[in-house]
Parts: sequence; C-alpha cells; structure tokens
Amino acid sequence: MSDMLPAEPAHAPRLTDVLAGAAASVRGTAPRLPHVRSAVVLVLDGLGAANLDARAGHARFLAAARGRKDVAVTVFPSTTAAALTSLMTGTMPGEHGIVGYRVRVPGTDVLANQLSGWEKDGLDPQTWQRSRTVFAQDPAMPAFVVSKGEYRGSGFTRAAFAGAAFLAEDALDRRLELAAETASAHPGSLVYTYAPELDQIGHREGWESDAWIAELERVDAAVRGLAEALTPSVGALVTADHGMVDVPRHAHILLEEGSPLVRDVAAIAGEPRMLHLYAEPGTAASVLERWREAESTRSWVFSRAEAIGAGLFGEVASEVAPRIGDVLVAARGRVAYYDDRVADKGPQRMIGQHGSLTSAERIVPLIRLGAYAR
Repeated sequence: MSDMLPAEPAHAPRLTDVLAGAAASVRGTAPRLPHVRSAVVLVLDGLGAANLDARAGHARFLAAARGRKDVAVTVFPSTTAAALTSLMTGTMPGEHGIVGYRVRVPGTDVLANQLSGWEKDGLDPQTWQRSRTVFAQDPAMPAFVVSKGEYRGSGFTRAAFAGAAFLAEDALDRRLELAAETASAHPGSLVYTYAPELDQIGHREGWESDAWIAELERVDAAVRGLAEALTPSVGALVTADHGMVDVPRHAHILLEEGSPLVRDVAAIAGEPRMLHLYAEPGTAASVLERWREAESTRSWVFSRAEAIGAGLFGEVASEVAPRIGDVLVAARGRVAYYDDRVADKGPQRMIGQHGSLTSAERIVPLIRLGAYAR
C-alpha cells in the first residue's frame, strides 16, 4: 500500500523534530541548528507550504525568509490535535495516542473530540495523551506557551503542553511580540506560540478567499514584528501543523441512511477528509471491500492493520491501536465525506479542509528567523 502514497520531500525534517530540535539548540546539542540563548517556535495553524507558495505576494516577509526547500512533514492524520501533540512531545500519533480529530473511546460508544471535547467526552489529560512533552522532559529549561486566553486550562492544553507556563494574549501581533520578549527575558528558555487565525478563516471562508488573503497579510506583518523583536542571540522557527485544501459543497459525499457505505458501520469518526470507520463486530472485511470498491478512485482506503503496517501513525502502542478505525478513508481528490444522518449540518458549511495524506495537507513551511537565520 505504501507505494501508492505521495512522495515526501527528500531530507525534510518531521514536525516531531521541530520543538525537540529547538530545545536541543538551547542546550547546544542540536545537529541541524546553531547554539542559541533561547528559542521560539511559532505555529501558523493551517498554512501549508503550497498555500504559502500560491499566495507569496501577500506574505512577502515569510516568502523572502523561506527557501524553497525549507519545509517539514507533518503527521497523519494532518489535523491540529494530532500534529500539535506530536510537535509538543516529539512522538508520532501511534505513540502519544491522539490519532485524529474525533475517535471512538475503546470499549464505549463515545466519539471523543480530541481537540475541544476533553471535558465533555470524559478524557483524562494525564492518561489519554501518553507521551511526556518536550517541556516536561527538561524541567530545568524555562518553558512557556504564549497563546490565546481561551485555551488556558483546557483539556487539550493540559494534555499537550504540560510542563510549560501559559501566557495569554489575544491580539496576534502582541502575542508574537510577547513570545520574543519572553525568550529574551528568560535566558535558556523554550517558548512556543500559536496563531490559529488563518485556520479559522480558512475553514469558514476557504483559503482561496479574499478574507484568508487579508488575514495572511496581517499574519505576515505580525511575523515580521516577531523577527524585529528577537534579540540577536534568540532563534525562531516558523512552521504549521498542516496545510489546507478547499472543498466546494458540490464535492461533498453525503453518507445517507440506506447507503451501502454505512452498512455494518457502527460509528463514523475522524473528520471529513480522513474518516475512522468502526465496523460492527465481524464485518470489518466487508466494510473495507465496499468502501474500496466505491471510493478508491478518489480516496485511499485501508484497514487498520494496513495503516499500522505502512507506518502511517508511526509505531503504534497496543493501547492506542483500538482507537484507530477498522477502516480508514483518506481523501485523495478534492472531496469531503459527511455523515448526513446526524442532525447538526453545521460542519457541512466548512470550505477549507485537511486531515488526509496529500502533499497540500502534509508539507508545511519551516522558516528560520533570528539567530537561526544567521
């Protein structure tokens, strides 16, 4: 199956290496980065390398700072919950256990939202996420998360950012300046900062919209401000958790009552471009066959065993394997799948999408600023 998957850029680092590499550079032990006094890692949620390339004229600072080969490869599924946890822990989803946006809790009927549903869905941040964060691995290194105030204390924050002090700032430009100031004020520190604005507008309006372009210009100006605020001995890395593709409404594939594709499917989780299908007992093989026959021209369709064998989730712990669907459906074309039997049709209004294996979704920028660029 693996020979059917998109080729990855030769020698590109993994997203799992980025924060861990920055921490190593503060200690002076990083193979790819120079020794720095402190380090900042900025995630621009939803800004894939292809998105940046296509709109480079509206992001002149980012485009000028980035070489053509300055990319990293995010994880699968290419979604925020899985990717940020991998960035924060330096481990793949099969190890830390966040294997998608929404998954079924083994032994239950609960479809847990692993980004924003920790409290509602009963996930324990101390046990459901299984890996130590980079922050917790080196308690002697001052560590900070600079993000929007609404994320303070959430289940996902407690699971993915354990070991770091949380600094809240809602205004984007001030948030990035605060990250630079914090790195300078605390020698030997590791500072993570996050910008969700592009992703939020992309989901609502599409990344090809005028609104997204206008936000990209604001983000570009804010990153320029970050670079100008860095003191000479501080390095910064700018990356993303995933890219984005626009899926028009006419390209939605609606899974309706009576469709052969929902026969023997007990639960549908994941997200519109990467489904986890949980089959009724004893029916996984037939569900796989039906989906493969119907959808293999526009999606990769594989069993849990095939996905694990191909290493898509990295090494998969025995505790994590049951969280993965019996059948996985990863969109190859510009399509998105929706369970039309559910009452809430709100998600069908989303335009910008991600989660699958395509290069547009998995290849992200990796831009060096400050002491890293010298």
